Amino acid sequence: MDTSPLGPHGALSRQDAIARFGPQEVRRMQESARWRAPWPGVLVDEDRLADPLTRACAALVFAGPNAVLGGRTAAYVHGCRSVEPLPVHLVVPYGHWLRTRPGLEVHNARFIDPDREVRDGLAVFNLERVLTDMLCRARPTDALALADEVLAMVDPGGREAYRKLIAQRLERRRDPRGTRRGARILAVATGRAESPAESWFLWRIVDCGFPVPEVNWSLRGPDGREVRRLDYAWPQLRIAVEYNGYAVHADRTAEDAARNDDLRRRGWIVIVVEAEDLASPGRFEAALTRAFRERGADVSGRARGALRGLRHRDPDERRVRAAG
Repeated sequence: MDTSPLGPHGALSRQDAIARFGPQEVRRMQESARWRAPWPGVLVDEDRLADPLTRACAALVFAGPNAVLGGRTAAYVHGCRSVEPLPVHLVVPYGHWLRTRPGLEVHNARFIDPDREVRDGLAVFNLERVLTDMLCRARPTDALALADEVLAMVDPGGREAYRKLIAQRLERRRDPRGTRRGARILAVATGRAESPAESWFLWRIVDCGFPVPEVNWSLRGPDGREVRRLDYAWPQLRIAVEYNGYAVHADRTAEDAARNDDLRRRGWIVIVVEAEDLASPGRFEAALTRAFRERGADVSGRARGALRGLRHRDPDERRVRAAG
């Protein structure tokens, strides 16, 4: 249970703190560094200064009632953990006095209210607006990781309907820039990635021009029982990519090697990739190309960079930089 005197998220305007506790107590708490001011006129508990929800609440207090959380910060408020929420991303109407400053990214927007909601006491864009914006403007790896995470929150039977809803929002965006890239990333997302790293490498595979694989595909034996779950697979070609770039594989190298050997005995081509292949995909790309050729599939004419495109900020929600 939260016991902060500064409220549920440990943030309060200095004016309200004085009205509640008196000027002497506020001065004492600030002088003892138990309360800190991330921005003028706002106080937060010292031990919660790095908490994203505390920072988000403090930003809203600082900006006033017309502001709303957007972007990666809003995604965090909605329970998403695949993207870094800080610095706080805040959206305000045109003509608002607030400008970007350390720890705070400020954007201008029209049409804030239709997508505004209150979650955990914080004014925030709804998740559909957040995902649509991120698909068009975030780094493609972050956009795909968030799309996978959001789809994973939806019951499997409703994922295609939700995907269609986001696709419609992309089509209706007033600024078309970034929407084609966003639509391509949305089409690749599955909701089956079990970590942001799996989404990042899925992006790498498709961005290298290879066909979209099945993600966390279940290989089953003759009795119907699952034999192995493959990180990425092209079942018809019996090609699998196993990504060892995250912590779950750290203590099971021998076990993974034995399982990969078993897959090869079953007639699969298994390519093992590491975290380094995400940034420098040359080795992995060559190995996967050889695998497709061995299966009689020509991928020499594949189009690279399919998921990159150019990302643009919506002119109705542009970052407002500090003057000077």
